[in-house]
This record gives sequence, C-alpha cells and structure tokens, in this order.
Amino acid sequence: MNILIINGPNLNLLGVREKSIYGDQSFETFFKSLKEKYAVSSIELSYFQSNHEGAIIDKLHEVGFDIEGIILNAGAYTHTSVAIRDAIAAINTPVIEVHISNVHQRETFRHHSYISSVCQGIIVGFGLKGYELAIKSFV
Repeated sequence: MNILIINGPNLNLLGVREKSIYGDQSFETFFKSLKEKYAVSSIELSYFQSNHEGAIIDKLHEVGFDIEGIILNAGAYTHTSVAIRDAIAAINTPVIEVHISNVHQRETFRHHSYISSVCQGIIVGFGLKGYELAIKSFV
C-alpha cells in the first residue's frame, strides 16, 4: 500500500515555529521514525511539502490516480483554497485531512475547511500522532 503525506505552507518549520502549538519535533525527524515503524509492513510512505498552492495541486494530480491513500495537512490553505478542494474532488485516491492542532479551539477563521467535504475523514488535535492515525485508517 502506497501512502503519500502532503504538508502545506509553513509546516516545513515544525519544531521551530510556535512550539506551544506544534511541538518541538521537525517533521523530517518524525517522518523518519514513521518510515522505520512501517518498514517491515507492506506500507510504503512518501512525503511532499510545499508552501505553494499550485505545487500541492500538481502533486495531487500527479499521484491521485495511482496510490492508495493521501494524508493532507493543507495548513492555512485548508481555510482558503477552493482550488485544492477541487483537486481532491477530481482524483480517485481517498484523502484524509489532518491537523496537528485542534483548529476548532483556535481563531474563528480556522473553523471552516474548504477541503473537508471531499475528504474521506478528518483528524484534528492529536499532534503529529494524527498522521499515524490516518495511516492506520487506510490499513
């Protein structure tokens, strides 16, 4: 089973930015441990991060007909991007929306997601563990 994790804007700064919200571990360190954990299974994990909306859309189009699952943390684009929503709707691969923080406990503008309606499920507020919960849901 091939699963791609896509992280959107500013998630390249995990471990550095707003540690009280996002923690002090970089995503690269977390992803390395995740890959090691699933190395003996039939799950192949890959990772893509971009701060650019079009690059995220291009990646969804590129893989969205060939792999078994996509885990998407679109970051702030969750609350602004109809284009990413439409890209998810256009592909066959199921997408799970993940957020590290509980967006419903934060600023009001973070309470609405344009992408939720076209995602298979949503995981919010469990920190980086949310990515693993999404993997388990695909299995």
